[in-house]
Amino acid sequence: MNAEIKSEKPMKKLLLSSVLTGLLVSVCSLAFAKLPAPSDEAKAKAAEAAAKTAWAGKVDGYQLCKTQDKVAAAYLKSAKAAGKETKTPPATPACADPGAFTYTPPVVAKPAEAAGAHSPAVTAVSPPSGKAPAAVPTPAKKS
Repeated sequence: MNAEIKSEKPMKKLLLSSVLTGLLVSVCSLAFAKLPAPSDEAKAKAAEAAAKTAWAGKVDGYQLCKTQDKVAAAYLKSAKAAGKETKTPPATPACADPGAFTYTPPVVAKPAEAAGAHSPAVTAVSPPSGKAPAAVPTPAKKS
């Protein structure tokens, strides 16, 4: 009876490892699957989201700048009231307010073919090449 139990354990381990290997291979194959190209609408939404994220970063920077100015002013005021020696703070640029979020999508120019910019078809009057020689030798200059 003990011999049967001992022989089943390696088989269960082998079966379990083969199942796990199969799952791992299938997950890896899904990771290499290629996604379709995004549509023009999806690209426009992504561009707008990127612009909004950049604007939010500017707003965060503005708010941080204002808060730092308040903290510095409060510190200088309390230091002067306590009689501590304070140095004049270095000149820093003023906080720039980014304003309200505005997004104007870029204008996509049509390709020349779609814009109707072709030259009109002209009826051929002569053959495309004449009977002139391919290369005309130039005389050498005398020095």
